[in-house]
Amino acid sequence: MRIKTKEDRRDRVKHRIRKRVLGTEGRPRLTVYRSVAHIYVQVVDDMTGRTIASASSVEPSVKGALGKQAKGSNVAGAQAIGKSIAQRLLEKGVTRVVFDRNGFLYHGRVKAVADAARDAGLEF
Repeated sequence: MRIKTKEDRRDRVKHRIRKRVLGTEGRPRLTVYRSVAHIYVQVVDDMTGRTIASASSVEPSVKGALGKQAKGSNVAGAQAIGKSIAQRLLEKGVTRVVFDRNGFLYHGRVKAVADAARDAGLEF
């Protein structure tokens, strides 16, 4: 597979990560996707193929909770999404997850989601 675009490179990294990262019932996989304007997070049990919880900057409930400066395309919005997903998981009794950066570099919005989720009570 030749790398022609940034997306091709991300796909290669993503497949390399997914060979090692697996979500189970006791420790599901928290995966992050970021687009230019929004950020999406979901928690997946790979054994059953079921999504346990999700949050995104597109949801009206989350969008209303974002501050004036916070939106899906900045770090403040990513922190709100991380806090939101952690609260939803803690309500369902999930405290430990495996973090899947989905081929994105671990900095900026992706790191903000992870740090906010950790601060809100998730372990990874």
